[in-house]
Amino acid sequence: MKRSRISAGPSRRHARGVTLVELMVGLLLGLMVTGAAIAMFVSNRMTYQATETLGRVQENARIAFELMARDLREAAGNPCVNNLPLVNVLNSPGSNWFTDINGWNTALLGAEGDFPAAGAQPANRVAGTDAVQIMSAADKVFTVSAHDITSHTFTLNANHGFSSGDLILVCNARQASIFQSSAASGNTIRHVSGGTAPGNCTGELGLPQNCTAGTPFAYAAPNTVLARLHATRWYVGTNGRGGSSLYQSRLQGGAVVNEEIAENVLGLQMTYLQAGQNSYLPASGITDWGRVLSARIHLQMQGVEQVGGSPVVRDMIYIAALRNRNT
Repeated sequence: MKRSRISAGPSRRHARGVTLVELMVGLLLGLMVTGAAIAMFVSNRMTYQATETLGRVQENARIAFELMARDLREAAGNPCVNNLPLVNVLNSPGSNWFTDINGWNTALLGAEGDFPAAGAQPANRVAGTDAVQIMSAADKVFTVSAHDITSHTFTLNANHGFSSGDLILVCNARQASIFQSSAASGNTIRHVSGGTAPGNCTGELGLPQNCTAGTPFAYAAPNTVLARLHATRWYVGTNGRGGSSLYQSRLQGGAVVNEEIAENVLGLQMTYLQAGQNSYLPASGITDWGRVLSARIHLQMQGVEQVGGSPVVRDMIYIAALRNRNT
């Protein structure tokens, strides 16, 4: 009987390992593939960081432009007609920028250095940056249904939400008056002499202005409207965190509060278009602020994170028309 022969496979003497050259080639190829993958990862990461940082810069700029433009568009606005005779019964109006009658008549005032208007300058202002001051009274308007000049009380057509100490403008087709609310509740507002700073020099709101004896004037209903005075300053200031931000100084009651609007703002430069001109000029070139029709805002913004070893810096520009000067 024949025995079947089972093949034992290739002889062991035919098996061999990887040579040193082959190993080195394999390692080299592996390193090349790994290096290419790492380079692609780093490149994608840098691209993502740049895109993310730029997106944040643009979002900060969008918020800043939207809020600044809102104030600029309302400059010189009031619920009645422009260029009305104005009575300002606030005490020492020239001592504060937000009570100065000249500032109100101008309604827009740019500054390359300190503001020329009276009152404290922003303490944290960054040197070499521009600033702008804006006044209006077109927000939250109410119709006057009665005016008692004996008790110095306005009665409005609705509950108003104003507070004691608010600075208010009231006007009709004949004149306008600025005063400080001495008491406010429900649908009534009082304007007696005195009160918290700055206070009223008189409770009388008529022309000619007379803080000693007062000139009585009754604002007849229903052709009289009343609104809160809106006064703001925009500037770049140090933020206490080693950087600089865009700030808004705004009137709240009878005092000014400074609010940080957008961080990582390196600079603010503004130019203005005056009626009859065809080019934008810096504040030093404006001869009549009452004839400025639009403002060009130039913000220099910086990203929070560094990309490629340096921060992302972008120049953003926005033009806002003063619609109350263009109508």
